Amino acid sequence: MLDTHARKYVQPSIDKTAHLLLNKGRTANQITVVALFVGLATSVLYVLGYPILAVVMLWLSGFLDAVDGTMARHTKTSPFGTVMDITFDRIVEIGMIVAIAYVHPEVLWPLLLLSVSIIISMTIFLVVGAVSEKAGIKSFYYQAGVAERTEGFLLFSIMLLFPDFLWWSTMIFFAVELFTGIQRFIEAKRILTTTES
Repeated sequence: MLDTHARKYVQPSIDKTAHLLLNKGRTANQITVVALFVGLATSVLYVLGYPILAVVMLWLSGFLDAVDGTMARHTKTSPFGTVMDITFDRIVEIGMIVAIAYVHPEVLWPLLLLSVSIIISMTIFLVVGAVSEKAGIKSFYYQAGVAERTEGFLLFSIMLLFPDFLWWSTMIFFAVELFTGIQRFIEAKRILTTTES
């Protein structure tokens, strides 16, 4: 939701960073890899007992993740770059869930439910994007939802910074993610049924 409606407020700084990196000869794929390692640093720092620094690195990785997409649009988009981007995003999320489970094994079941909801929501998102392309809707149909990347980062930040509320914040994240999956599934039925008729 925030990615769709609030992106315009941070886009100028994303554009400026993208142009700076392109002028220095960097590629979108290189920044995608950097964003992965910065994102994985979040998990390492959290396990080592530095939650505030972990959150800073999480948001830096998210910023770089937005920058690499802008860089790709200003040059030549790469299908493999898209694969890297989506895959690396999930690796960062998995890394955080594993790190939280390691530090707080008492919330293992809520974290497992959160993982399931992310899998369901992302499966619908990716399948609708692929099927929509075949249906001629767009090159890749982007389904907005209640839980997009920024909402995920906000909820992960709360989980990392407020361990006393970890059970509740994880279950709220699970509910929001599951709602987003259902929302996308209903929208998919509406969109794809219309293209068939």
